[in-house]
Amino acid sequence: MADQRSAISSDAQDPAGGGADEIVDDTADRALGESEQVRAFLGDAYERVAGFGDLLREQGELRGLIGPREVGRLWERHLLNSAAVVPYLPARGTLVDVGSGAGLPGIVVAMMRPELDVLLIEPMERRTTWLSEVVERFGLGNVQVKRGRAEEYHGAFEADVLTARAVANLAKLARLSMPLLRHGGEMVILKGRNVAQEIDPARKVLRAYKASEPEILSGTTVAGVEPTTILRVRRG
Repeated sequence: MADQRSAISSDAQDPAGGGADEIVDDTADRALGESEQVRAFLGDAYERVAGFGDLLREQGELRGLIGPREVGRLWERHLLNSAAVVPYLPARGTLVDVGSGAGLPGIVVAMMRPELDVLLIEPMERRTTWLSEVVERFGLGNVQVKRGRAEEYHGAFEADVLTARAVANLAKLARLSMPLLRHGGEMVILKGRNVAQEIDPARKVLRAYKASEPEILSGTTVAGVEPTTILRVRRG
């Protein structure tokens, strides 16, 4: 899958991505979100995730969180894409989501893993304002929003697991993120289909943290939705 957060940003800035007057047909996407298979996949988290999706659909473009074209594919490209990482995460412990943006995947993860302590790291004020509003609206007591860049929190805590979505290539992300993990902690990140090409250029950084050999995993959700490519690597 393409580098989606970059795609979102470019959609928001590029007139070719559509304008405020463009009518987006989101009928199929809404139907997907209301389907029994999505309800079954999300289980007890469904109402919260669906409510978060409705809020993104209503405010996301207006607040510069998603591009116009993303409104019509929120479930397929963003909510289910984020949910696909959850089966690879622990039920408890501390998770940090680097570059949380609109809350993908961090908010979705927090809703699906209520006993997991989730730290959302995001440098942009307007996004942290949004994230804080979402946390309050949905009563996410397991979430903390932290404004800043990942490197600003080196030494501040040690997480059990770290996730990120379309933030940077593996070498850069490992350099920024590995110090946030305890020894034995894992990076479980959402990447594009060409992630295998990022592994060799990242080996020097990974060796510095005695990291395990990266695993490329498939994150599946419901029938008809493209699996998400996930990369997992453990800090030694």
